[in-house]
Amino acid sequence: MVLFPNCKINLGLNVISKRSDGYHDLETVFYPLQLRDAIEVIERPAFHFSRSGLDMQGDDDNNLCVEAYRLLKKDFPQLPAVTIHLHKAIPIGAGLGGGSADGAFTLKLLNKKLKLELSQKQLVDYSLQLGSDCPFFIFNKPCYAEGRGELLEEIVLDLSGYKIVLVHPGIHVSTAWAFSHINPCRPPTQIKDIIIQPAEAWADKLKNDFEEPVFDKYPEIKKIKDDLYSAGAVYAALSGSGSAVYGLFEIDRPLYFSFPEKYFVRIIAS
Repeated sequence: MVLFPNCKINLGLNVISKRSDGYHDLETVFYPLQLRDAIEVIERPAFHFSRSGLDMQGDDDNNLCVEAYRLLKKDFPQLPAVTIHLHKAIPIGAGLGGGSADGAFTLKLLNKKLKLELSQKQLVDYSLQLGSDCPFFIFNKPCYAEGRGELLEEIVLDLSGYKIVLVHPGIHVSTAWAFSHINPCRPPTQIKDIIIQPAEAWADKLKNDFEEPVFDKYPEIKKIKDDLYSAGAVYAALSGSGSAVYGLFEIDRPLYFSFPEKYFVRIIAS
């Protein structure tokens, strides 16, 4: 059985406060984007994990697909051994939630294939043990998020009138470093009140708090955003803590831009 985990972009991101547990309270809108990995699960005599596609650093033992299987195995000891193969197409460390999607989709895949009959709430509870972004991918619909990102409210948001240009320069931005350069505060207007306005009105209102420190340290990333606006984007922003930047363009607008060959650039129908 195969599933295709998609990525997400953040439409606005405000860091509200630092919590006593070391995490931060934030608000954002998660929007699913159809740039997808692939995960296949096959029953086998012994557990095995393999991968292909884009290079992934780190130990396979810590991959969220493997951790998802272990979480379920702990509560369902009768779970059979499986082979999990992950094909990676979503850039890593880009603020697109690719790893979180892989973990969450592995839970959904195992639940379906092995007939565990877990409810959506149970899947959300398991996914939160994998990471703060993971619960979103259980819903996988536009959501307003608070808390660590796990308090989710489905919203009506349709960007089908736009194409989205996604640009990742291959720069790694440490999420811990990015949070350390934020002065948390609650903005006067909530993101969910801004997001109901036309996208053409977002440029001066819908902010990502990570942009200031990230752009200061990496002017190359700021230039991507500037170039997208110069090419006619109605809205452009950093996703998460970066380093991917996206731009929304009217669906029938011709695109003229030139990014370095080493950049990962995709035009995606929303």
